[in-house]
Amino acid sequence: MATPHINAERGDFADTILMPGDPLRAQYIADTFLTEVKQVNEVRNMLGFTGRYKGRAVSVMGHGMGIPSVSIYAKELITEFGVQTLIRVGSCGAVRDDVQLRDLVIGLGASTDSKVNRMRFMGNDFAALADFELVSNAVAAAKACQVPVKVGNLFSADLFYSPQPELFELMKQYGILGVEMEAAGLYGVAAQYGARAVTLCTVSDHILRKEALSSDDRQNTFNDMIEVALESVLLGD
Repeated sequence: MATPHINAERGDFADTILMPGDPLRAQYIADTFLTEVKQVNEVRNMLGFTGRYKGRAVSVMGHGMGIPSVSIYAKELITEFGVQTLIRVGSCGAVRDDVQLRDLVIGLGASTDSKVNRMRFMGNDFAALADFELVSNAVAAAKACQVPVKVGNLFSADLFYSPQPELFELMKQYGILGVEMEAAGLYGVAAQYGARAVTLCTVSDHILRKEALSSDDRQNTFNDMIEVALESVLLGD
């Protein structure tokens, strides 16, 4: 049954979904990597599709920017449409010296300055973690695809334009692999509603070194990440 944010019916989504932030990225994934594609959502132009990858049913839908947006879509996909595995595919900024542009980063956990998981956890700290099997499958798929990969802690920021740039040096000290805006919220929703989630990010810029990929390089690394994500889905079957 349709929700305020998704005009689909139960059964329109596969049990596994890839979620980029940009809905046009979702359309690109569907057009480029999937067959037998059917559009299943268009509310607020948050485009969603279901198709097949090497015969396996997979959905893809945008989640917007930030923890509030991804939390809405993840919750509804799990509770109203039966999605059980959510794979965020996005980009992040690096702070560590050993993390390079084009690296694939897998978020085993996600720190955050958001209060959403404390609200869920009665004011206590909640360790926002990815599903271990999904992480393991993604690592194996990355190695098979010969894509450089690092696994560890992300930082999900509420603000894109931070008023505390000194925080990036602290993140470096604590070993944060990448800064993005959604993983901690996605992991909290998955834990609350009994689903599985993982975040895969390509390193599109290095915040402290002030380096950034060109638009062409961003597209190429995005394609590599999507191949890894889809191959990891097959490994889980």
